[in-house]
Amino acid sequence: MSKNIKFVFDQSLLDYHFHNEHPFNQQRVVLTKELLEDSGQLSESHIIAPRLASDDEIALIHDYPYIRAVKSASRLTKENLAQYGIGTEDTPVFPNMHEASAQIVGATLTAVDAVLADGAHSAVNFAGGLHHGFKQKASGFCIYNDAAIAIKYIRKNFNLKVLYVDTDAHHGDGVQWAFYDDPMVCTFSIHETGRYLFPGTGNVNERGIKEGHGYSFNLPIDAFTQDDSYLEVYENALREIADFFKPDVIVTQNGADSHFYDPLTHLCGSMTIYERIPKVALEISKQYCNGKWIALGGGGYDIWRVVPRAWSQIWNVMKDEQSLHGDLPIAWTTKWQKEAPVKLPTTWHDPVDEIPAIPRKKEIEEKNHVTLMNLLKYTKVT
Repeated sequence: MSKNIKFVFDQSLLDYHFHNEHPFNQQRVVLTKELLEDSGQLSESHIIAPRLASDDEIALIHDYPYIRAVKSASRLTKENLAQYGIGTEDTPVFPNMHEASAQIVGATLTAVDAVLADGAHSAVNFAGGLHHGFKQKASGFCIYNDAAIAIKYIRKNFNLKVLYVDTDAHHGDGVQWAFYDDPMVCTFSIHETGRYLFPGTGNVNERGIKEGHGYSFNLPIDAFTQDDSYLEVYENALREIADFFKPDVIVTQNGADSHFYDPLTHLCGSMTIYERIPKVALEISKQYCNGKWIALGGGGYDIWRVVPRAWSQIWNVMKDEQSLHGDLPIAWTTKWQKEAPVKLPTTWHDPVDEIPAIPRKKEIEEKNHVTLMNLLKYTKVT
C-alpha cells in the first residue's frame, strides 16, 4: 500500500528573503523540490499549499507586542528594533516580513494538520525549522519559531506527547527554552559544541526546570566530527531518549549544515549522515507514534551541493523507507549548473576523495563518546 505523505509548498514560501547576499536562502527549497520531481519521487498529488498562520496561532509562542513590532518593522527606529532582535546583520528587516514569516508558520501548521487531522502518515515543510526565534525576540535568521508554535499547537489541539529532534549544527535553543518546564514535550538537540558556534548554548546539563526537568536533552559534539562518530552518538542517544519518553508524535528539525561543505559550521559529516538521520526518525515514529512524523527544514548554507540532496533523502525515506543512490538526474544538474557558483554534485553520495582527513579524529571520537555517556545517565533507562 502506498503511503499518504504530504509536501507543503508554494511560491509564497520564498518570500522569506532577507537580501541577495544573506546566507539564508530559500531557493534551496525549490532546488530540493525539483530534485525530487526530476528523480520521479514527487508528484502533484503529494503537494499541498500552505495557509497563513493567524496572529493568535503565532501568539502560542510569541508575545503580541513582538508580533506588532514585526508587522511595523519598516517604520521602527533602529533602537526600537534592537530590543526585538530585528534590524541586525543576522536578521535584517525585509519587505512584508510579518506576512512571509506567518506563511512559514502556516506551512508548518499545514503539515501538522495533514498528519494529525487529515490522515497523512507524515508531512514535510522544508521552508520551516526556524528554531532560534524567542518569545519576544528574533535570533539567528529566525523571526517566528514555527517549530515551537507547531508543538504548542499540537499540545493545544491534539493533546499529544511530542518528541522534538533537532539535527541542525546549531543548538535548537528557541524550541528548548519554550518547553523547558513542560514534561509533555521532550527536546533533543545534537549540534556542534557552543564553544565555537552560535548560539553558544546546548550543554549536556541543560535538563529543564520544574515539571519539565529531565525532558531536555543536548548532545554537543566536537568541531570536525565525522560520520562514524556522529551516527554512533546520535543513534544511541535518540533511541534511549525515545524509549524513555515514548512519544505520540515526532517533529524533526533537519538542518543540513553539519556537512563538510557548509560554510558556517565546523562539522565534517558527509551525505552518509543525511541518509541515516531520517531512517532513525522513521523507525522511532513507527515504533512509538504509529508513523506520525512531521519533518521541517532548518539551517543549511551550501544550498547547491548539500541541502537539496540532504532534504531529498528525508522525503525518499518517508516515501519508500530507503534513500536513493547512484547518479543524480541529469535534467536537474543541467538546469541548475547554469546558475550555481560551484560545480554541482552528480551523485547522491560525496566523492570519497573530497571528504577531509581530520588529524584529531580519534580524539574527537573519544570526546563525543564521553559526552554521549554523560547524556545517557539522564535517560533513566541505563
